[in-house]
Amino acid sequence: MQYMAKIQGEFGKIRSFLWPIHGYELKKLIPMILLLFFILFTYTVLKDTKDALIVTARDSGAEVIPFLKFWGVLPGAVILMLIYAKLSNKLSKPKLFYVSVVPFIVFFGLFVTVLYPARAHMHPHALCDRLQAALPVGAKGLIAIIRNCTYSAFYVISELWGSFSIPVLYWGFANDITTISESKRFYPLFGLFANFAPIVSGGLVRWASSIRCNLSSEVDPWQISLNYLMGIVVISGLIVLGIYWWINRYVLTDPRFYESDRRVSAEEGEGPKLSLKESLRYLLRSRYLGCIAILVISYGVCINLIETTWISQLRLAYPDPNAYNMFMGRLSQITGGVTMCIMLFFSGNLIRRLGWRKVALVTPGILLFTGMGVFSFVVFKEQLSGFVTHFLGTTPLMVVVVFGAFQSVLSKSSKYSLFDPTKEMAYIPLDQEQRVKGKLLVDVPLSRGGKATSSLLQQGLIMTLGSISAVIPYVGMIVLAVIILWITAIYSLNRRFLAFMRKDKGEEVDGGVLTAQGSASAISSAHVEVTLN
Repeated sequence: MQYMAKIQGEFGKIRSFLWPIHGYELKKLIPMILLLFFILFTYTVLKDTKDALIVTARDSGAEVIPFLKFWGVLPGAVILMLIYAKLSNKLSKPKLFYVSVVPFIVFFGLFVTVLYPARAHMHPHALCDRLQAALPVGAKGLIAIIRNCTYSAFYVISELWGSFSIPVLYWGFANDITTISESKRFYPLFGLFANFAPIVSGGLVRWASSIRCNLSSEVDPWQISLNYLMGIVVISGLIVLGIYWWINRYVLTDPRFYESDRRVSAEEGEGPKLSLKESLRYLLRSRYLGCIAILVISYGVCINLIETTWISQLRLAYPDPNAYNMFMGRLSQITGGVTMCIMLFFSGNLIRRLGWRKVALVTPGILLFTGMGVFSFVVFKEQLSGFVTHFLGTTPLMVVVVFGAFQSVLSKSSKYSLFDPTKEMAYIPLDQEQRVKGKLLVDVPLSRGGKATSSLLQQGLIMTLGSISAVIPYVGMIVLAVIILWITAIYSLNRRFLAFMRKDKGEEVDGGVLTAQGSASAISSAHVEVTLN
């Protein structure tokens, strides 16, 4: 009997490790997983479509992306944050969520039913032709924003959905309704199951983009594809609203999941008063938050510079928007699958075994080696043409496209499974006020600001040298310098992390091992014992 009891106990430990959820908690866990799934699902469809729409548009190309991110996405992120901060002081949290999501759904519905069909009347091609003749060739990207103005608006709104809906709306909601003990068990599962979204949405993007094969030549295949894709986006957005309503109506009324005093304060709209001025003051006074900001900005700068270079080659390989979108859909599927594998088998164990610092260094290391590879392939594409054609049986352009896709999968997977968890863990020592205000500023405008900064650098180089291909050597040097700064910030943040925790009476640091009670901000952090080296 004792032997059987011991076996049962061991099986119980294994079950708790693999599935640390009580049966009654599924009432809360499943809706939260589905909420994140559909938010990520919508984002993936928009992410793939926005690139195909703007890059393959008339007289456009990858050159337009740096201009769009600086002149469109960055101001949009700042304006959106200011509006959200203002409304958060006046509306209850449920109303704030609805008011934040509905305008996105309305825009994407109007785009496919009104804006895209009327593009011939709304795009000022004649004006832009005159501007192109009068301005330097390097201004092509800026002119393309005006030339394809409805596509530019679609690109900006899609980017804002990704940078706002996930870190602010979803994780802000999750942090409000999830206790610390729940977060240690729930959050890894949120991220793990939600990463099915890129796999599913990537398949739907490929399907919607492949229907051109069955259409007559008189029909615009891209219009049909957009009808399906935006229909999917609108339905997914409505499902997001429905799930959020269900959670508030049937889950948060259950005292097992949400304390009554917290619910009253949420309904009354009480909470931290968010403002750009206060957030900036917190950031400027805190070297710790400054290090986190450097991590976020560095990732944005590097990934934007590398991807813009790769997209310029991808556009040459797939000039048709449907074919381009099919490729991006397949890429999203692969990225989602690789991310899930890393999160399932490696992410938590790597952090526990190797420590925060070493795991945080993985993402800049991947971007350094794969990014330099992309730049080298593009620069020496012509010199390698004979070798590539003879030994690989393909063109140098396709080698660049395939290696760039490999780079994209590795960088995005490491970002989602390693960079994000380590970055979120860094918020653990901060008090509630610093965490809310600092996180809002870092994750929205500064996250966009990293990409906008690199876009500004690219704009200057393109305006001076005329094309993306001419600026690649300079871009490579910028990426190298930023990664060095990134790595320096990781070492500095690691030291400050330990120093912060030693001052906190509720934490213990013994021999470099931090035993934390968890944090509702630690997305995908499966383990609360973090070894800091």
